Amino acid sequence: MIANTPSPPYYAVIFTNLRTDVDEGYAETAQRMVELAAQQPGYLGFESTRDGLGITVSYWESLAAIRHWKQQAEHLVAQQKGREMWYSAYKTRICKVEREYGFEKG
Repeated sequence: MIANTPSPPYYAVIFTNLRTDVDEGYAETAQRMVELAAQQPGYLGFESTRDGLGITVSYWESLAAIRHWKQQAEHLVAQQKGREMWYSAYKTRICKVEREYGFEKG
């Protein structure tokens, strides 16, 4: 599903990752992070896909909202587990969205 974002400017956090073979607790934690992020002030939505390479883009009103999310207690635990168990590599990029356009058939 494509996130329904407001008119720019807003921010995108792009989390690109490669998984390990460890699945223990991953799906549950990933679902919890989606639910928890949606409760955070300034959260606008997300898009995610995995086909070997995982890419999740979350959208935020401000850099302050992103900083707050990064420091959220449950999110900090999930980040640590990700480094220890679930990811062999990842990169996080934070971008300012200044323009958007799209197409929707029908």
